[in-house]
Amino acid sequence: MDDRPGGPPLSGPPNTTPPTPAPPTPPVTPGPAAAGGGRRHRVLLRFVLRRLLAGVLLCVGVTLVSFLLTNAVPGDPVTANLGQRAVEDPAAVAAFREAHGLDKPLPQQYVIYLGNLLTGDFGESQQTHRPVATDLGDKVPATLELALTAIVITLVVGVGLGVVAALARDRWPDQVLRVVSLFGVSMPTFWLALVGYYFISFQLDLLPAGGRLPPGTRPPTAITGMYTLDALLTGNWTAFGAAFSRLLLPALVLAAFTVGVMLRFTRAAVLEVLGNDYVRAARAKGLPESTVVRRHVLRPALVSVITVAGVAFANLLSGTVLVEKIFSWRGVGEYAFTSALALDLPAIMGVSLVVAVVYVLVNLVVDVTYGLVDPRIRQS
Repeated sequence: MDDRPGGPPLSGPPNTTPPTPAPPTPPVTPGPAAAGGGRRHRVLLRFVLRRLLAGVLLCVGVTLVSFLLTNAVPGDPVTANLGQRAVEDPAAVAAFREAHGLDKPLPQQYVIYLGNLLTGDFGESQQTHRPVATDLGDKVPATLELALTAIVITLVVGVGLGVVAALARDRWPDQVLRVVSLFGVSMPTFWLALVGYYFISFQLDLLPAGGRLPPGTRPPTAITGMYTLDALLTGNWTAFGAAFSRLLLPALVLAAFTVGVMLRFTRAAVLEVLGNDYVRAARAKGLPESTVVRRHVLRPALVSVITVAGVAFANLLSGTVLVEKIFSWRGVGEYAFTSALALDLPAIMGVSLVVAVVYVLVNLVVDVTYGLVDPRIRQS
């Protein structure tokens, strides 16, 4: 036997008590922040899906309205496309009506048109004798390039001058900028286009105008259809300089109206925010004026600015008819103008559908952007 101190016991059964099992680890549940973030994502997804569904229904309604209006316009598309001499030939008239489905009742024509839209068939243009989808694929990038340049000018100049006018309220910079904005809003766009084309391009020779590229210049490799962007992507600096120089003047003319609108709305939005208590508190803390404007003024004011910018961009995309015609810019506006003169019904309806899709997408982007700018909207 071992009778040393600390040794095993001299007698008695060994300790056979099983060890106490560890308590089970409770499942990890997401915290309130994670649950709230998932809920916000689901709410945002449902909102986007609802808006997309409403946009689809709206586009269908636009096709119906445009179809009825184009067929109610006085004038005969047969006469507009064939001419008076060909109209006198009954066989030619019958062949034209049969080829373009004009010999069927209007409800049947509309149902056939909707069925073709589901397959991406916008019909055949009666003036170019090409699919309308192909024509729009060539024209939309040109208008998009012009509208994007104009909206960038609008945001940089209009928002910047609007902030300056609000900070210098009732002083001479504010008075001058208000006159400038009034001039931009009041002047008709087509008049500014004619004046700019004559004086800036023809008389002073400061900026070239007429077409997207000079005669004899090869377009850059087509990637997006926008010459300036394609030239940058391919490193073709010669084509970029030529395209940008001819893009600048029509973009400035197109942006003149929206700059005036943006300046006035930005000034009003900034003045409304400047009167809040938290702005006065930030200034009382001794923060620099630039920090106060950047962190405490601009962000709350951006909600109104985004709304105006979205509407302005949609208007720029759909309202470039006269500017494109004056500057020989082969875009959707010029295509709509010639289609209306020729009573080209498939082309007119195709342009109407493109404009409707533009407005739907721009409004969707604006609504989603609200949540990115204003945390209060994101939490709701």
